[in-house]
Amino acid sequence: MPPRKIIIDTDPGQDDAVAILLALASPEDLEVLGITCVAGNVPLPLTTRNARIVCELAGKPDTRIFAGCDRPSGRDLVTAEHVHGKTGLDGPVLPDPTMLLQDQHAVDFIIETLRAQPEKSVTLCPLGPLTNIATALQRAPDIAPRIAEIVLMGGAYFEVGNITPTAEFNIYVDPEAAKIVFDCGAPIVVLPLDVTHKALVTPSRNQAFRDIGTRVGTAVAQMTDFFERFDIQKYGSEGAPLHDPCVTAYLLAPHLFSGRHINVEIETDSALCRGMTVADWWRVTDREANALFLGDIDAEHFFKLLTERLARL
Repeated sequence: MPPRKIIIDTDPGQDDAVAILLALASPEDLEVLGITCVAGNVPLPLTTRNARIVCELAGKPDTRIFAGCDRPSGRDLVTAEHVHGKTGLDGPVLPDPTMLLQDQHAVDFIIETLRAQPEKSVTLCPLGPLTNIATALQRAPDIAPRIAEIVLMGGAYFEVGNITPTAEFNIYVDPEAAKIVFDCGAPIVVLPLDVTHKALVTPSRNQAFRDIGTRVGTAVAQMTDFFERFDIQKYGSEGAPLHDPCVTAYLLAPHLFSGRHINVEIETDSALCRGMTVADWWRVTDREANALFLGDIDAEHFFKLLTERLARL
């Protein structure tokens, strides 16, 4: 089979960086048509910088990177430097990027690509707030039926929230955008905190990255060394969850994940529950299913796949 065509929409972030590296290390499986950047973990100038740093680290400077929306529509931007550091990629010391951003806006690239490629041949892979994807769907409603799948990291059900008591960060930053995406009719796969909190970088798993013995392996180990300090303190876990690489891993090995096809609605109005993914896990409503909401992961084989692929770079 030819490689699956994907667009990675992202706000790097250490875990975003690992997700991008995993995709770039898998050209026989994934054709990265472009990387579109959005404001989220850090403001847009830093997410675009970080995406370029990661592509150069991977030895893939020909990857096309596009700047997108610099804030949610109608809301102030909420960022997460308290988790990712002031640059978003704190941990390793990596050189400033030399590759250039594309001139085209990310939203226009998404629309143009979905119209130009055969119908249902492009998968969108959002790793951050859904502002770019929702803006594209609003500007060009005709693209929705052309999307093969939207495989996204965001939301939570059993794990509740990581930025508020009820909301996961990516959805919380732009819940209106998330609602547009979940209502668009395209096939959706959700990698929520329920899955990603089971993908923990334990000391032995982080040592496996370091033992690769390459710039990529060392940088990933340093990223997770920095990233985990927040989660270990917050959750008392034995390591940091690698949220966003779960999206790439699902594309490569969906058998490592399990979940349910259910209805997921986004709360946009409640002061207490803004950004909550109201997942009908137990199917207690008559609302039509609109997403495959994943709940479990084979973490051992996930990290084996990740380490093997990162060793290629």
